[in-house]
Amino acid sequence: MLEYEIFKNIFNEKIFAKSKPDLLKKVAEYPDRYVGLFRPTKPEAKLLQNLLQSNEIRFGDAFEVAIKQYFINEGWQPLPQKITSKEGDALDIDQLLVKDDKVLFIEQKVRDDHDSTKKRGQISNFEKKLETLVDIYGDRVTWGFFYFIDPSLVKNRNFYQPELQKLQESWGVHLSVSYGQDMFNQLDLSHIWPDIMNNLQKWRQDIPDLPNVNFDSSPKESAEEIKDLPLRTFRKLFDDERIVSQILPVLFPTGATLAILEPYFRAQNIMVTHKIADSILLYLQSSPTKILL
Repeated sequence: MLEYEIFKNIFNEKIFAKSKPDLLKKVAEYPDRYVGLFRPTKPEAKLLQNLLQSNEIRFGDAFEVAIKQYFINEGWQPLPQKITSKEGDALDIDQLLVKDDKVLFIEQKVRDDHDSTKKRGQISNFEKKLETLVDIYGDRVTWGFFYFIDPSLVKNRNFYQPELQKLQESWGVHLSVSYGQDMFNQLDLSHIWPDIMNNLQKWRQDIPDLPNVNFDSSPKESAEEIKDLPLRTFRKLFDDERIVSQILPVLFPTGATLAILEPYFRAQNIMVTHKIADSILLYLQSSPTKILL
């Protein structure tokens, strides 16, 4: 079992805490994605779309952390997830744990929606990780799961299961493609899935309907989240006139967040931070609203 507050903090931290700095880095590095002429959307819609896509990706990352914590609560100990194959390839295992000298590894995805090309690559990658783990841990490797959290989509199960059966016969490790509760049932941990579902339902009631692209709706929080971005990111944001005129008014409509950042950068005794502070001040002074001046 996992207390709801812990579950909520994992998901909020993984999904939302980095959304603002990541969005600003993408805008600074790839402004044409947001303000280019050959776009069917205005900048605000593209910013919202980017946040939605990023949150979907981070949703899977949050589940990796949460499910690991469930296993830890059941007495499993995490093993190093970064391993190296004999060929020198760096591999990252989604879940790698040990209990009673038995090693469990899990390749974890949110949903089974891969196309025909990608699904073959997934099996090849799974076998490479399995081979490397057997090289490292020998016959201690007991279970391997190709696990999809969402049980409502089983697009490629008829492909994955026979492939895993072949690998099981070759490597002598119990392997299975699994969806939702099934993996926990196989591991005699059937009580975990109802707790996941209960916590997820509570968390979904707490989250907003859509991400907020207005950073000034919570300026102190926004300033704290983005103040330690690489200085080159801020420089690029204010050096590109398209970003200044089309993106910054969407993200900072009142200037409240920037007004907090201006003295923060001014206080640092570095030439580039002074220039960033000057750029922020110039933007605030030239803003049509001039709300904060």
